[in-house]
Amino acid sequence: MRSSGAVGDGRDDGLGQLLVLLATGQASSKAELVRLSGMSASTVSHRVDLLLSLGLVVESGEGRSTGGRRPVLLAVNPEAGLVLAADIGASHYDIAIADLGQQVLARVSGAIDLADGPDAVLSELVAEFQRMLGELGRSAEEVRAIGVGLPAPVEFATGTVVRPPIMPGWDGFSVPDWFRSHFQAPVLVDNDVNVMALGVYWDHASSAEQLLVVKVATGIGCGIISRGQLHRGADGAAGDIGHIRVAGREDVVCRCGNSGCLEALASGAAIARQLQADGIEAQNSRDVVQLAHAGDARALRAVREAGQHIGEVLASLVNFYNPDTIVIGGALAELRDELLAAIRGVIYQRALPLATRKLDVIALPPDQHVAVIGAIMLARQEALSRTAIISRLGDRPIIDACPVGTKKP
Repeated sequence: MRSSGAVGDGRDDGLGQLLVLLATGQASSKAELVRLSGMSASTVSHRVDLLLSLGLVVESGEGRSTGGRRPVLLAVNPEAGLVLAADIGASHYDIAIADLGQQVLARVSGAIDLADGPDAVLSELVAEFQRMLGELGRSAEEVRAIGVGLPAPVEFATGTVVRPPIMPGWDGFSVPDWFRSHFQAPVLVDNDVNVMALGVYWDHASSAEQLLVVKVATGIGCGIISRGQLHRGADGAAGDIGHIRVAGREDVVCRCGNSGCLEALASGAAIARQLQADGIEAQNSRDVVQLAHAGDARALRAVREAGQHIGEVLASLVNFYNPDTIVIGGALAELRDELLAAIRGVIYQRALPLATRKLDVIALPPDQHVAVIGAIMLARQEALSRTAIISRLGDRPIIDACPVGTKKP
């Protein structure tokens, strides 16, 4: 289930905004909340007191004095609940439990086969979550939200998988509905690249104003973040660059049914197929990376050609979107000298000088678990949302002498 943008009963006016300012670190005192929210001091004070009484916010010490009384510092209460996060790949999973302060309390990775179907895969993950909760001495009742990333097109509004090319038996499957029999908490499901983009933003690139995160692994996809907000498009399909056609390669058929798609030419799976045709043992992206690290000339050449194809598509995106940062992640991102160099070369050659003047094109460091961090952030945002606040309020009214958004003269 996904939180709607508006709840409708008006009882949380301003609470969600204040909680977001505290959760993102933009504000840490009542004075900063007043300045950033535009609310009056009395309105902020009343709402902070309510958030304190709900246990969502705690006083975390005293700040530095600027001439008067030291301000009381405020922060989201990490003990207000737990979030569960899952990054599910074609053959692996990476799951974690975190508190509302973003601290990871437990994390487990393992092998999985999506072809086993949703019941088998999700049952295994739930069993792991329950085991981890037991080892932490925590209960399912403390779970406030669950974030899940899947290597498939996902209708974000409903958490439904839509015609996944590598997930037989998942088409039309509602992941939130399935989880509802195990956890009484909202479940947010997104494409794995969007989840990775959230993780990259929060863990590495929060200073980026316009960010593209490109995952090059079994498939190719792109997450788009503009001024801290993930852009999903009208139906959740934004960033599916793997199915942009590469000029002159219409002879290569993609698994989507079209021809000349970037993913059919430059993904880890595509490179592995090319190497197999040359008589080289390569089953997947990891095999390609190992061959390249070992200095195999044909693997290195194939990776450079893939980088050139990816660079052509990204050059068009740079001209269209004008990002300030592009982060290359996924299994093939380890091949910086080959893949990243080829991508950069084409982008700077083909894109307009004004669009590349401040552009950084970087590779994600290896062994970074940014996707599960993104799933944590997805769940945490929901756990601190307007819906979550109203759920805690129950029948309690909000009474304030000052209207929201106004300041006393």
